[in-house]
Amino acid sequence: MTSDDALHTPLSRHRPFAFYWVSRVSSTVALQMQAVAVGWQMYDLTRNPLDLGLVGLTQFIPAALLVLVAGHVADRYDRRMIARTCQIVAACATATLAIGTFAGWMTRESLLAVVFVTGACRAFEQTTLTTLLPGIVPLPMLARATAAAASAGQVAVIAGPAMGGLLYAVSPIVVYSLCCTLYITASILVSMVQVQRTVPIREPVSATMLFAGFRYIRHNPLVLGAITLDLFAVILGGVFALLPVFARDVFGTDSWGLGLLRASPGLGALAAAIVMTHWPPRRHIGRIVFGAVGLYGVAILVFALSHWFALSMATLAILGAADMVSVVIRMTLIQLETPDDMRGRVSAVNSLFVSASNQLGEFRAGLMASWLGTIPAVVIGGVGALLVVAAGRKVFSELYRFDTLEAPRR
Repeated sequence: MTSDDALHTPLSRHRPFAFYWVSRVSSTVALQMQAVAVGWQMYDLTRNPLDLGLVGLTQFIPAALLVLVAGHVADRYDRRMIARTCQIVAACATATLAIGTFAGWMTRESLLAVVFVTGACRAFEQTTLTTLLPGIVPLPMLARATAAAASAGQVAVIAGPAMGGLLYAVSPIVVYSLCCTLYITASILVSMVQVQRTVPIREPVSATMLFAGFRYIRHNPLVLGAITLDLFAVILGGVFALLPVFARDVFGTDSWGLGLLRASPGLGALAAAIVMTHWPPRRHIGRIVFGAVGLYGVAILVFALSHWFALSMATLAILGAADMVSVVIRMTLIQLETPDDMRGRVSAVNSLFVSASNQLGEFRAGLMASWLGTIPAVVIGGVGALLVVAAGRKVFSELYRFDTLEAPRR
């Protein structure tokens, strides 16, 4: 396929990408449904916002422990096999949630244990699925494919929480059983993806090899700036762990209200991803990134102060759209500038930063809410995200001045 053909070929007609996209949707829908069910079940059990933060921390711990191993494995072995194995283990974990809930022995500690297992699976799966993409589509299609792949996650972020919240009202067992089915479906679909074969690296395992991803990012100011900006903005501005508290105590809704709140960021992110799939940003990339993170902080502040359910959903949608713009630009930049034999390790480090921002942000929110109250914790987070943007413009001035993604610098 020529570069011109690749630029104009619809992604829907690219069969390997279609399998990849549906597999990613299935797996992420399961993850999002599980997150809603576990969050509501945990808050039912303990009524303590700190425990909601512990769920996020428990997901982060395996990501931090396994980041180097996950990247190394993704660069040495069949990436489809790795993703398939992770999805099957996740299916077993959600089956355990269903059985434990049905039998009545699911406790705070057992919920955290299962979350730890799925967090470990996610550490490998997320890294591997990211590194698969450049081997599925031609490089001229990569920016569009990255946005479309991100839209897969956002379709799941919309559908998963909404389905999880509605089905939880019927029974949490139904939610967990469906999650198990979706994980199995994802594993079947990812095995059908055809990838361009590359010769796996056969260097002996060493500290130098394992830490290569960190060294690459440290010496690339654009990638380092984009990752760091997102990391601190989301750690300080994390709000998702507290959504069960907002749903029950601020808005007086049930699990369906939690599902709608959790789905709202995905709705905004999906809209942004669709726009970027058809019209990817071409100029003033750095300013777009900083503007998106600034909008993220403003949306958090409005959400914290809102007592109107519809307005809160709208601000969460804006938050999701702003985050998606930053994510697509960062992921495209990483894939364009990283050699294939290092993509696993670099993507693993990026996944660690993403996990740190999301899960540590949830822990920060839960901990601060237990000290100061829910609304003050979110207000402080929004202000913190805006301060990160102001500081980042000075610290990462090269990223702010960065203009175009048209050609990689390596």
